[in-house]
Amino acid sequence: MRILAGLAVLALLTGCSAAEGDPGLRPAPPTSTGTPTGAPALDVEVLAEGLDHPWDVVQAPDGTLLVDERAGGFTAVLLDGTVQEVRADFGDLFADGETGLMGLALDPDFAENRRLYSCQGDQDGDIDVVAWTVAPDWSSATRVADPLVGGLPLNERSGRHGGCRLEFAPDGALLIGTGDTATGTVPQDPDSLGGKVLRADPATGEVAVWTSGHRNVQGLAVRPGTGQVFSVEHGPDRDDEVNLLRAGGNYGWDPDGGGSYDESVPMTDPSIPGAVPSVWSSGDSTLATSGATFVAGEEWGDYDGQLLVALLKDQGVLALRLDDAGAVVGQFQVPELDDAYGRLRTVQQGGDGALYAVTDNGGDDRLLRITPRG
Repeated sequence: MRILAGLAVLALLTGCSAAEGDPGLRPAPPTSTGTPTGAPALDVEVLAEGLDHPWDVVQAPDGTLLVDERAGGFTAVLLDGTVQEVRADFGDLFADGETGLMGLALDPDFAENRRLYSCQGDQDGDIDVVAWTVAPDWSSATRVADPLVGGLPLNERSGRHGGCRLEFAPDGALLIGTGDTATGTVPQDPDSLGGKVLRADPATGEVAVWTSGHRNVQGLAVRPGTGQVFSVEHGPDRDDEVNLLRAGGNYGWDPDGGGSYDESVPMTDPSIPGAVPSVWSSGDSTLATSGATFVAGEEWGDYDGQLLVALLKDQGVLALRLDDAGAVVGQFQVPELDDAYGRLRTVQQGGDGALYAVTDNGGDDRLLRITPRG
């Protein structure tokens, strides 16, 4: 793995600079608009159950769904409804607290190369992005780049703030959202890969820091047709955030308390020059925002184009309406999922247009399929 030297190099490579903005402004949560009158009623179907803390779900071009579990394990749900284990070696997995087997992404050319990427803790003391190939019958997965990207920091004491979300950018880069490991110096340290969003070459593993100053990135979502990329992250006891990412941007989390982890500081510290304000903040309490996806398709009515964010503490899905510039202009919680299935870790739109979500309650978790009625 080759690491490019920090934000300055990436800004030169992309021809972009950090976003401008008044870092002293904390966006007020938009007034809840209620469910739009043009939003269809939704049907929710349980596709698999008996899972234990699933973290992510992806859909292959053939329609198969793949789910992972934080303690280790892949499960496939085939088109005929068969639920089967995908054999894979997780003998070196570090799974403790918030860290374990986390984000998943399928290669854009998965139909040809059957390549899968996972983000996972390693007993050697770091978090790795591992590349796998999946058998044609979904019976097994084999590591082919182990790691593709290594050296993401890990809190070996507790597993706290391990990140770690994966998403492909429109230009083919593999985006990696990382956590700060509850270490005060990490988010602002240009030599650390923690508290960052990274861009990696999925073929070579070459990686560069794209944005910094993050606390614990739990979601990444690309807005269709725009190239805009949004991150979702947890606040301490306030200010969960959604951020519009720009190359070289510093998103203002700096909990360095002179050797301690000071969580009383603002999520976007106004004393950091050029700190980029979030486009949405939860305000004075947290919802525990997690995985996110944009909804596309006329069948979704007024949901079309909205950013959906899974909620752990608030147990549901938050819908955010954005203007063309990426500012949030309205919000509501999806009624069919509100307090209905417990904690939701991830929501993703599949290639078939349906939404897929995983619960994170522990012990008997579920994979859900959500579709517009009628």
